[in-house]
This record gives sequence, structure tokens and C-alpha cells, in this order.
Amino acid sequence: MRMDLIQPFINSADAVLAQALGSAISIEDLSMEKEAYRRKGIAAAVNLTGEIEGRIIFDVDLGAAVQLASRLAGVEVSEAHEDLVREAVLELANQIIGNAVTTLNDQGFRFHVRPPIVHTGEQGSKSSEDTEALVMGFNTSSGKVFMNVALSYHCSRAAEAAAAAR
Repeated sequence: MRMDLIQPFINSADAVLAQALGSAISIEDLSMEKEAYRRKGIAAAVNLTGEIEGRIIFDVDLGAAVQLASRLAGVEVSEAHEDLVREAVLELANQIIGNAVTTLNDQGFRFHVRPPIVHTGEQGSKSSEDTEALVMGFNTSSGKVFMNVALSYHCSRAAEAAAAAR
């Protein structure tokens, strides 16, 4: 796994989480995992295809998701507003991905990003992805946010795209 592909997502997550949740952020629980991802809260998944392929899952514990929804809505939101809380997590994923994609595009990588979708597996169930991933936890004053990144670079696709452009 190439850190130059992952670092923009880490930087973006750090900045967006600090702003969105209005708190200091610390990164902890960094690990490499080969098992399928088991969600812990409300999760959004984003898929990438092209020179960079894979997926990123943003998993926000319920307390942090409710706080995020409240800050985005500008009013107090409770756990009972499930749709609003899920939409807030999708918007968080959108903002983080948007910043990271801009950085990677500026570095010359070419790929497509699919819109975030809710990671719908039951609490503790496995996702369909079963590949090595970097998993990190962001500790916030509102709770934990996990980011699971499984990306790979396919230089053959880059060469194919360059040949097709000629």
C-alpha cells in the first residue's frame, strides 16, 4: 500500500473532522488489517476506480455522528433523527474525499470517485471487501471516527489511458 495515496485522506480527515466537530483531533489505533471491515457505528463507504482503485470507509460512532449532524444542521439533533444523522456522515465522507481527491488529481493521478453510500451491514457484520487495509481511529471530544483505507495503484491502467489519449 502506497502512503502517497493514503496521506491526502489522512490530512483531509484530520482537517475536516476538526472543523466539522469543532474539536481537537488525535490519531490513534493505527493498524493494518487483512480481515473484512466490521463497522462500529454509522458508516459511509466510497469506492474509487481507475489508476487508483479500492474503497474508503468512514465509520462514526453514534455520539460523534449526532454531534456532527447537529453542527451541520445548526440545531440540536437527537439519535431519533436517524436519516439526518446518516446524511451527516455521508456529507462528512463527501467533504473528506473531495479534499483528498483534489490533492491526488493535482499530483497527476486519474481515477473516478463514486458517491458515498451508507455501509449497511449489521453491527459487527463483515463487509464484502476482504483486502489489506490501513485502519485508523480519530479521537474527538464527541467520540471516535474510524477510517478504513484499502487502495491500490494500477500503473498498467495509467499506461493504457495515456496510450488511448494519443
